[in-house]
Amino acid sequence: MLDRYNRKINYLRISVTDRCNLRCRYCMPEEGVEFIPHTEILRFEEIREVVEVAAGMGVDKVRLTGGEPLVRKGIVDLVEMIASIPGIKDLSMTTNGILLDAFATPLAKAGLIRVNISLDTMEPERYGWITRGGDIRKVFAGIEAAKKAGLDPIKVNCVIKDDRNEPDAVAVRDYCIENGLQVRFIKEMDLHEGTFGVVDGGSGGDCRNCNRLRLTSNGMIKPCLFSDMEFNVRTLGIQQAIEMALSKKPEKGTVNLQNCFNNIGG
Repeated sequence: MLDRYNRKINYLRISVTDRCNLRCRYCMPEEGVEFIPHTEILRFEEIREVVEVAAGMGVDKVRLTGGEPLVRKGIVDLVEMIASIPGIKDLSMTTNGILLDAFATPLAKAGLIRVNISLDTMEPERYGWITRGGDIRKVFAGIEAAKKAGLDPIKVNCVIKDDRNEPDAVAVRDYCIENGLQVRFIKEMDLHEGTFGVVDGGSGGDCRNCNRLRLTSNGMIKPCLFSDMEFNVRTLGIQQAIEMALSKKPEKGTVNLQNCFNNIGG
C-alpha cells in the first residue's frame, strides 16, 4: 500500500488492551485512569480478521502492544492466530517484561519472532520510582527467558529526557552490550503537546519514512500516533477503515488530544 506521500505502508501496530500492570510516570497517572469498557474491546477473532484484510492489502509486519499486552487473557492464542495468517512475515511484541518470564517460551512456540522490552534504568529503586512499584528483577528474568526461548532480536526501549549520554541511558546501553541486546533510546513524548522525535537506534518518529498504521483495542484504525484521526473497523468495515486511514495519513504528526499512550500503543 502507498499513501498520498508515496510512503509504503506495510506495518500494523495493534494495541490489544489499554490495561497495564505498571504506572510509568511518562505514560499513565497513578490513579483515576478511565479504561475502555471490556464490551468495547476487540475480540481476538476481530483482530485476526483485521490482520487478514490488512495482509491482503500489503501489510506483512505486525507488532502487539498495549497497555501491557501480556495482561490480556489468552494473548498466546492471539499470537498463534496472527502467526498463521499468510503474508505476515514479522510478528513482534512490545512489553514491560514483568510477566515475560512465564510467557516467553509459549509466545515463541506460538509464532512470536522478536520482542521489545522497556527498561529505563539499571537502578532497582529508581526503576520502582519510575514505574510506581515495578520490580526490575522481573524484567531481567523476562529478558533471560526471552533469550532462552529464541526470541531474536531482543530490543530494549529506554526512555530518555534529552540524549543517550544521561547516566541511566549509559548504564542501560552497557547492560545491553554485555548481554547481546539491541538498545533504542526514545525521547520522552507528549501526545497532547505534540512533542516527539526520531528514535535513536530505531525508525519511530521519522515521519518522512513512516510505514505504519495503528489499530486500537476498541477497533479504531489510526493513521498516525500524533493525530486525532481514527476510523472504526466495526462501523465502516475493515477494508474501508484501512483505506480511509491510508488516504488521510498526514505528512507528519501534530498532536493527539483524545488518546493516551496506554490506549494507543505508543
